[in-house]
Amino acid sequence: MKPFTAVIADDEALARERIRTLLEPFSRVQVAAEAGNGKDALAAINEHRPALLFLDVQMPEMDGFAVLQELDPNDLPCVVFVTAYDEFALRAFEVHAVDYLLKPFTRQRFERAMEHALQVLDQSRLSQVTPRLLSLLQSVAAEGPLRDRIAIRAEQGIYFLRVSNIDWVEASRNYLRLHAGGQQHVLRETLKKFQERLDPARFLRVHRSVIINIDFIQRLEPWFHGEYMVVLRDGTQLTSSRNYSEQLRALLR
Repeated sequence: MKPFTAVIADDEALARERIRTLLEPFSRVQVAAEAGNGKDALAAINEHRPALLFLDVQMPEMDGFAVLQELDPNDLPCVVFVTAYDEFALRAFEVHAVDYLLKPFTRQRFERAMEHALQVLDQSRLSQVTPRLLSLLQSVAAEGPLRDRIAIRAEQGIYFLRVSNIDWVEASRNYLRLHAGGQQHVLRETLKKFQERLDPARFLRVHRSVIINIDFIQRLEPWFHGEYMVVLRDGTQLTSSRNYSEQLRALLR
């Protein structure tokens, strides 16, 4: 039977290793390359032209959707998305994608995804799947601001957090810590991308690593060199940086 090459793109080394290990029984599939960010994934795809692509949706540099949008729409691989998206978003994958793996996934779920992907490749049905994938990319490009709730995966299950209840957000590399009502929730996303999806009339960036909900500001205290100490209702004190202080001064006006 015809062999196929694959590329694994995921920013978590353990996730890439797990996919590579689970692929071992599928001798027809040879891993041509791995990538830990979107730019490297794009380069690997263009170099190896894989038949099969395991693509993490959320990656640094470029997310999975941005990677696909850079590819020739007439030469897309068979894509199996690897995602931590919430149940609402998964319905889009069910409609548009060849298959998807919701982290954390089991061996059995991986095997079902592989059976589906190989069936598509063996029967040369990729031309039927590609329009659905392009439709998904169009819907992502047209995505508006965040919905009223964010689904956050944790060991205990999925937490649903109202965006309006977020007091402030701090960034730590490719993760965010959402502070809300005295609790903290970790979300795997960059601050820049998260800010683009927030309502700018409600959320304000005051530092390269901090966004605040202006509804939760209690007072502003002048600080050094034109900066401000932002005091929130719960007593949290956050210092603005000079580059973002003008936006705070606009609030005073």
